[in-house]
Amino acid sequence: MEILADKIRPQKLQDIIGQEHLVGKGKILSNLIENKRLFSMILYGKPGIGKTSIANALVNELDLHYKFMNATINNKSDFDLAIEEAKMYGEIVLIIDEIHRMNKDKQDLLLPYIENGIVILIGLTTSNPYHKINPAIRSRCQIFELHELTISHIQLGLKKATKYLNNIRVDDAPLAYIANLSSGDFRYAINLLEMAFYSSKDGKIDIDTIKNINSKPVFFHDKNEDGHYDVLSAFQKSIRGSDVDASLHYLARLIEAQDLDSIYRRLSVIAYEDIGLANPGIGPKLMAAINAAELVGLPEARIPLGTIVVEMALSPKSNSAHIALDLALNDIRKGSTGNVPNNIKTTSKDYLYPHNYPNSWVKQQYLPNNLIGRKYYQPKNNKVEINLNKIHEEMMK
Repeated sequence: MEILADKIRPQKLQDIIGQEHLVGKGKILSNLIENKRLFSMILYGKPGIGKTSIANALVNELDLHYKFMNATINNKSDFDLAIEEAKMYGEIVLIIDEIHRMNKDKQDLLLPYIENGIVILIGLTTSNPYHKINPAIRSRCQIFELHELTISHIQLGLKKATKYLNNIRVDDAPLAYIANLSSGDFRYAINLLEMAFYSSKDGKIDIDTIKNINSKPVFFHDKNEDGHYDVLSAFQKSIRGSDVDASLHYLARLIEAQDLDSIYRRLSVIAYEDIGLANPGIGPKLMAAINAAELVGLPEARIPLGTIVVEMALSPKSNSAHIALDLALNDIRKGSTGNVPNNIKTTSKDYLYPHNYPNSWVKQQYLPNNLIGRKYYQPKNNKVEINLNKIHEEMMK
């Protein structure tokens, strides 16, 4: 039986839900369709937000011969057959899911054919390609990030999907409930809608029908779809502002929504953006708390998370390190780079090895000539940074 998610898979870019920055009128992928050209690319983003649908729409609209593969499931002989197909047809589009898992043998096999244009690669991945995909593959592809779908996007898609379910009876409230349950995963939302339809007696879907299938609570943070992000913002700002009670309140709201991934990501940012050098041990402590939360799962995950959030809220705060880096990045983006000084180049014979000198320090030039004297780091007035600077000053005497 064909599942609903496959029945409604878009055949044209204009039917894609969301991703207007890529498929909207005059945007890059729409222009490729208009110009009847396709190039190797990597589409990355969270599950269920349209990677496969975009790839499918591209090859269908351009009427290209294609093959759908998976980097982990398909073996080297499958890729050999795909290459033979490419030679037979003169060109093939390989849509490869989980491309970040592609091993070196498969990459080495494909690379020359991607380079000469016989194979056009569309890689799909949930992982950041700049970190997870081999540079040799990455350099031959354009990389496009897909954005998270909003609740409005998912509700719109669900309404379209109801047209494929005969005699369905559902109003906006259950669709909104499903959209909130989905956490931005449209495929999950569609599968839940289909399950609710076929598990009902007369095609009538209400919120109770959905709750009987999925007991995960939906916590409506706010009346609008930005409410979720407002809670995350309030969570970070409460920790930054050292209000431990407010921090716990917003943590509780996120836990009630069972949104552990958002908690982990936001706490990881806070540890380095807001606490930073004022308590440099907080990063490893946070990772230990996250690992413990993952190990035990909910409801016990609340215990390590509550502990670390209290410590983070009570911790001294400093943003000096990341502000310093932002200043350095700003110089780079303005073109203030300059050549690496000769004495610290790879083959330099003039490099002075600090460990050969008292206090492991010796005066020599590190910054490019045009940036000599440039100061990025400005320490904050907290015990850790004060002590670090005292040690640094003693070392340089």
